[in-house]
Amino acid sequence: MSKPDNRFAVGLITVLFFLWGFALNLNPILIPHLKKACQLSDLQSALIDSASYFAYFLIALPAGLFMKRYGYKAGITLGLLLFAGGTFLFYPAAELRQFSLFLVALFVIASGLTLLETAANPYITVLGDPETGTQRLNFAQSFNGLAAFLAPLAGGAFILSGKNVSSAEQQTMAPGQFEAYLKEEASSVQVPFLVIGGVVLLVALLISRTALPVIEEADESPTASQGSILSEKNLVLGVIAQFFYVGAQVCISSFFIRFVGQVADIGEKSAALMLSGALLGFMVGRFFGTFLMRYISPPHLLAVYSFLNIGLLAIAVFGHGLIPVYSLVGVEFFMSIMFPTIFALSIRGLGSKTKLGSSMVIMAIAGGAVFPVIMGRVSDLTTMQTAYLIPAICFLPILYFAIKNFAVKNVTLTASH
Repeated sequence: MSKPDNRFAVGLITVLFFLWGFALNLNPILIPHLKKACQLSDLQSALIDSASYFAYFLIALPAGLFMKRYGYKAGITLGLLLFAGGTFLFYPAAELRQFSLFLVALFVIASGLTLLETAANPYITVLGDPETGTQRLNFAQSFNGLAAFLAPLAGGAFILSGKNVSSAEQQTMAPGQFEAYLKEEASSVQVPFLVIGGVVLLVALLISRTALPVIEEADESPTASQGSILSEKNLVLGVIAQFFYVGAQVCISSFFIRFVGQVADIGEKSAALMLSGALLGFMVGRFFGTFLMRYISPPHLLAVYSFLNIGLLAIAVFGHGLIPVYSLVGVEFFMSIMFPTIFALSIRGLGSKTKLGSSMVIMAIAGGAVFPVIMGRVSDLTTMQTAYLIPAICFLPILYFAIKNFAVKNVTLTASH
């Protein structure tokens, strides 16, 4: 494979990082929007995240097996087709204003994203000189972060209307007027998701017509120790830490707009802009954290960041005015290095068990399906501000995992989410 061809392949795979980052970071827009359009409770609206992240749990291992048999290119193409199919399902879901169909669409999208993520993380690191694998991963991560920044901006501009009808206002409306308002709200997702689906299909066509390098993967360590994967205690702790981390990350971002509205009385469009800024901080934080790891060991940095996030979330829960909002922005910054760091520490030293261990850590993304539902229930019973105690608790197992790995001086970050 010539060098220019490799660069083109890297560019195509980098596009995948952008696409799944954009799709996942539309959920914080969809949660308040569909809550309004479909008249949901906070618990019901949290099922938006559950539909997305439960797919990672169910599809991660089948995705790995599919690509082992048919190759990365086939897995990427199938992932893009599922992604596009799910976006097109948004049109009938909005037309019928049927929340269950929205959940089906999100599950199909996330199934496609699981295939993309399962392929792209290892593919980008081996697509070229092994010594520059981390640099390629960091380059791809920057586009993942760019997507996280742009998704709330686009969602706020093209999906959120900024209109909210109170119970009192609803009583004054003429018969059918409130139903027309809800239908208008639901329909605002149709064109944006059709456009996204069209772009994804275009990328799928480009991938299918491009001669991507075939990656032959050798067994990482033929002499690795035998025994059950569950006997690897650090891996088990890492899977638990990743489960709680993704749960915390999804909770913090997904309910951000609802939180800002309740605590600081800021409208949904302005809140979406603030969320975009917070996610920009997440992207900056990842690069800053990677720089700090030259001087501070990854486990120590992970411990410090976990401790800071617990403190910031305490301020978010008990503070008043804009201070809790700024605290959540800080939490986004300090979460930035957690997923790749937990991933790298978890699979360190597994040898021939690395692939299975990696799949287990990816399956732990299911935490994003569990904790938002718990948080939504707490919010329904109390307030959204009180519900942010849930992600605060989630950082405790991460802190414990970091402390247990203090002896590790250096790791190579090999995954992004």
